[in-house]
Amino acid sequence: ENITPYMDSLIPRSLFFSNFYASGTRTVRGLEAISLGIPPTPGQSIVRRPNNEGLFSMGSVLKDKGYDVNFIYGGNSFFDNMGYFFSHNGYKVLDKRDIPDSLVNHTTAWGVDDEASFNFTLQQCDKSYQAGKLFFNHIMTVSNHRPYTYPDWRIDIPPTTQSIAGGVKYTDYAINKFLKSARQKPWFNNTLFIIVADHCAKSAGKTDLPVNR
Repeated sequence: ENITPYMDSLIPRSLFFSNFYASGTRTVRGLEAISLGIPPTPGQSIVRRPNNEGLFSMGSVLKDKGYDVNFIYGGNSFFDNMGYFFSHNGYKVLDKRDIPDSLVNHTTAWGVDDEASFNFTLQQCDKSYQAGKLFFNHIMTVSNHRPYTYPDWRIDIPPTTQSIAGGVKYTDYAINKFLKSARQKPWFNNTLFIIVADHCAKSAGKTDLPVNR
């Protein structure tokens, strides 16, 4: 549908995984898979379980190696126990309460626009770089979620349509803007950028894991 023109343009210039499956239908499943490197376990996601502290996570490994490690979320990290999970597994949690109002263009019930999250992330990267620290930032965006609204005049799908296509295309726009800004930074050439989804759209259904979606 040509709703990710920028990310599509990265394919020939990046390592692109074309046979990639989500480990569940909820964001917390994507978060545990990415941070802990595990398949989904029966029952509730580890992110939401009690006694989920001190696990062998991407954050704990890099923190031990001297990295500044942040989990940056455009919403309230209390949701789905994300704040507790990440803060007890090697990450410093930064959410919408930490993002200055001067960076925010738009808000929904889920949090702030993706541009605000990305610009805030650039500030954290600069801060670490200026302190002579290596850094790892795990960023979670919120714009691609109902009600699928975003700042005006960014893309050719008006936010008033409140469509999934608009939410996706805005995220693509924000990622493009983020990487263009990052390219101007002294730390860019030594930084690896990984873009991954938590799960597919419309993935909930009658089965626990609808493989076709």
